[in-house]
Amino acid sequence: MSDEENKEEKELDLTSADVVTKYKNAAEIVNKALQLVVAECKAGVKVVDLCEKGDSVIRDLTANVFKQSKKKIEKGVAFPTCVSLNNTVCHNSPLASDESLVSANDIVKIDLGCHIDGFVAVVAHTHVVQDGPVTGRAADVIAACNTAAEVALRLVRPGRKLAHGVSIASTVQNKDVTEALQKVAAAYDCKIAEGVLSHQMKQFVIDANKVILSVSNPETRVDDAEFEENEVYAIDIVTSTGEGKPKLLDEKQTTVYKRAVDKSYHLKMRASRFIFSEINTKFPIMPFTARALEEKRARLGLVECVNHELLQPYPVLHEKPGDLVAHIKFTVLLMPNGSDRITGHALQELQPTKPLEDAEIKGWLALGTKAKKKGGGKKKKGKKGDGPDDAGEGEAAGEAESMDTS
Repeated sequence: MSDEENKEEKELDLTSADVVTKYKNAAEIVNKALQLVVAECKAGVKVVDLCEKGDSVIRDLTANVFKQSKKKIEKGVAFPTCVSLNNTVCHNSPLASDESLVSANDIVKIDLGCHIDGFVAVVAHTHVVQDGPVTGRAADVIAACNTAAEVALRLVRPGRKLAHGVSIASTVQNKDVTEALQKVAAAYDCKIAEGVLSHQMKQFVIDANKVILSVSNPETRVDDAEFEENEVYAIDIVTSTGEGKPKLLDEKQTTVYKRAVDKSYHLKMRASRFIFSEINTKFPIMPFTARALEEKRARLGLVECVNHELLQPYPVLHEKPGDLVAHIKFTVLLMPNGSDRITGHALQELQPTKPLEDAEIKGWLALGTKAKKKGGGKKKKGKKGDGPDDAGEGEAAGEAESMDTS
């Protein structure tokens, strides 16, 4: 590889100030979109209207950034807004004809993403449609998810050491984070949902090679990996009061897809060819919702595209009726000075059924997220998230800090 190619490759990660700015611009937009969707999340509102709200905010706000750039910069929705209620786990982004409504006391999971020049910021948040503090098992499952997210934030960090019993501390790997998530969920008598993966992200890639499993099992294996400086991760956590084994109930509910860029096939149906051409033009890389396509042709054409693996479906998954499910996802930049969580939203006040008492979990929460400065000097007041944070014990998680978008 030439010096010029090396330079170009280097500029695509967080060593480039321009790349960091684009991540933080995308994060500010996705946080704003989430804030506006949460504000409209009320009884009687159509689920599809909330999804449209999130996507339209992202499209409108991304249209106003980098307008003076000399080269064309791709930007917009990186993951279509999904609104999943109660025991529905994820990926619910219904078609325009859907009449589903939000009801009082629903547990609503909102999931969305934005990109600028392929640098992606994603976020998911859980909101209960009620006034006042969240109590009972609903509080437990959200607290479990939030505490797991806070622990993951502190462990997904370059050079972080973790003691294993009486052995010498070793560098944290992805499998250590998986084990920690299980312990946190168990502390609230909840389960981490299987099949949810936290991915490293790169330019135009929302699911790069380094992966953190939510739950270890023989059917899903990933390579052991350590976390390195200048990497970006989407930390994705789902907790349940049920078994934590989400199921696909109806393939017809699936509306979110992503182009499988490594696959090719000569489609037979005219409707399929029309839709696939539209997808290649509008959504060549990022996930999209079928709602954004011409609906009648989409119903026919998408089936053949999926059957021949030209599209990767994101199925709508469910726990059992009566189970409560929470979802939190955030984007974290592994900067030289520590972990920088750039997406998120404040939780409602939580009153779990029991306090968090596990000493090891409290120890993880007491870890800082920023690197300690060497040498003396006046000690500055710590920013939110830098020190101990018993997140989930009735305290709302802090909102993502405002970001420099100049």
